[in-house]
Amino acid sequence: MSRADLQLPAAARRPGPLWTFGLLRSELFTTVRRWRTLALLGVLAAVPVLVGIAVRIETRGGAPAGGGNGEGPAFITQITNNGLFLVFTALAATLPFFLPMAVGVVAGDAIAGEAGAGTLRYLLVAPAGRTRLLLTKYTTVMAFCLLATLVVAVSALIVGALLFPLGELTTISGTRISFAEGLGRALLIALVVAASLVGVAALGLFVSTLTNSGIAAMATTVGLLITVQIVDQIPQLHAVQPYLFPHYWLSFADLMRDPVYWDDLVRNLGLQGLYAAVFGSAAWARFTAKDISA
Repeated sequence: MSRADLQLPAAARRPGPLWTFGLLRSELFTTVRRWRTLALLGVLAAVPVLVGIAVRIETRGGAPAGGGNGEGPAFITQITNNGLFLVFTALAATLPFFLPMAVGVVAGDAIAGEAGAGTLRYLLVAPAGRTRLLLTKYTTVMAFCLLATLVVAVSALIVGALLFPLGELTTISGTRISFAEGLGRALLIALVVAASLVGVAALGLFVSTLTNSGIAAMATTVGLLITVQIVDQIPQLHAVQPYLFPHYWLSFADLMRDPVYWDDLVRNLGLQGLYAAVFGSAAWARFTAKDISA
């Protein structure tokens, strides 16, 4: 029996809502309890701490971060005025690499890791079908996208509250909003950032169906991520850049405008949905036709 079946009563092993919920719960718990996952979440939680301490040390003498001339990463010059800006800065710092890398590792290991450990065929013994198992794996990876993003946001909020003042904040447009509204926008930004990772999740899941080596799948996914990021920065390739999944990632900053600019946000979410559909379908086609021998 598989690790999922061992945690379920006999009635729950039959295909149906109860079986599916039990399998999903087992996958979520198994993923979160892995030392690799905990290490990734620990690194993500440490990024806001390092940024907050660095800004605090830089401004100890009274000079604002970035020299007060408006230079430096977006939001970072505002952290000393309001600790809530550390949430936006931390998400902007982790989204280009740390967050998608963590998601790529989890997604790449989803199927290939089971095959490499010899547990994949046991997961398919119960009459649930490969499609249901694949959907469960993808749902688990998407849940990790949300968890990883919230870990960064919550860590940044705690560090920001401890090191800097909180209160009303100034939007990019120069208007003032209340702290409560700022918290609401921070939550919305975290949700948008998590949604921005579903394309990487689908790509990683597809790669995971191509091999029986979890390490190879994880390395390939992260390698593809780095390659696409490089392509997105080459000016001569500007014609293809709007179709690359990371191109609109930092559009979440438009949620800090008043009024909000929705154009790039909608493009980003639409592009992530397209990547999820294409690579999700490719993963399904590959997995349902794959000869499972491990």
